[in-house]
Amino acid sequence: MSPDPELPPAGPVDLAAMRVAYAAQGMNSPAQESNLDVAALADGWLPLLQKWMDQASAAGIAEPNAMVLATVDAEGLPASRTVLCKGLTEDGLVFYTNYGSGKARQLDAHPYASATFSWIAFAHQVTVRGPVDRVDPEVTEAYWRTRPRGSQLGAWASQQSRPIDSRAALDAQLAEVTARFSGVDDVPLVPGWGGFVIRPRTVEFWQGRANRMHNRVLVTRTDTGWIAERLQP
Repeated sequence: MSPDPELPPAGPVDLAAMRVAYAAQGMNSPAQESNLDVAALADGWLPLLQKWMDQASAAGIAEPNAMVLATVDAEGLPASRTVLCKGLTEDGLVFYTNYGSGKARQLDAHPYASATFSWIAFAHQVTVRGPVDRVDPEVTEAYWRTRPRGSQLGAWASQQSRPIDSRAALDAQLAEVTARFSGVDDVPLVPGWGGFVIRPRTVEFWQGRANRMHNRVLVTRTDTGWIAERLQP
């Protein structure tokens, strides 16, 4: 049988040769938008972050609220994973997790985090860094009520970040809680489950440009307000 002509040739890709000429992308690319400048952050970090998030959502990008969350473990080593931002206000970025999870334990011990949104289709990236607090219980309760029932049951079934023998054992745990709440209209909040808020101390906006001459603007909180400055790429 001859190889499928639609398939790429076998063998590893040349990672060193892989690159995107950002200014040559299609519509919605940096070629069609103005250069990011300090003046764009005159009203603070939130309006532009919300605008970029809305653009990504309107374009149909999968999970535009996904962000890579970086924390520090007990040995002082970095740890990162992708979570979903579920709240965006002047107070900061909110996400939810089991308070017994690895990331929650790390944040309780070292309450500072970095979170990065990356929308490659638009050559946009935003990194938020700052101290982290648990959200008020009533905020968690209100968000819990918006979650699909399946997600609620999944939160009950998973002892997040703890080892388990097999996928079958995990599925059995879900089956058990599904049966337990089968006659319950409103699944109660899982004890020890809730939200964290990252309170921005710095927010960096990145906009891809040709020849790796990217635009970078860093917004920093000071005692008198926010200041913005351009960084070299």
